Amino acid sequence: MNRRVLKGAHAFAAGLDAESTAAHALEQDGWHLHARRLRTAAGEIDLIAEKHGLLALIEVKHRATLAGAAASLGPRQRLRLIAAAELVLAENPGWGIAGIRFDVIVVDRAGAIRRIADAFRLGDSTGPGA
Repeated sequence: MNRRVLKGAHAFAAGLDAESTAAHALEQDGWHLHARRLRTAAGEIDLIAEKHGLLALIEVKHRATLAGAAASLGPRQRLRLIAAAELVLAENPGWGIAGIRFDVIVVDRAGAIRRIADAFRLGDSTGPGA
C-alpha cells in the first residue's frame, strides 16, 4: 500500500475509535443510543441519542487537538447533517418529543473528549467551523 492509502486507513480507524469513545461517554451519561453511523440518502449521522425525550443528532470529529476537531465541521457538512436529520425524523416521529438538537463531540489524539451541545441550528452560519 502507498503512504496515502495507509494514512487514510489510519484516519478511518481513528475516527471509528472516536465514535466508540463518544458513544460510550453518552451511555455513561444516561443517553440511549438509537443509532450509530446511520446512513440516509442525504448522508450519514454518526450517533443519534436520546435522554428524557431530548434527541441529539451527533457528529463526531477526531483530530490531533480538540480545537482542530471543533473547527473541522464546515457549513456544507452542517447542511448535510440537517438534511439527513429531516429524513430520520420523518421515519421516526416518536423520537425527540422534548426537543431536538445537533451536538458535536470532539476527540483529540490523546483521547480527550468534549461535547459541544446544541452546536448549530438551521440557518446558523456561526457554529463550529464556520
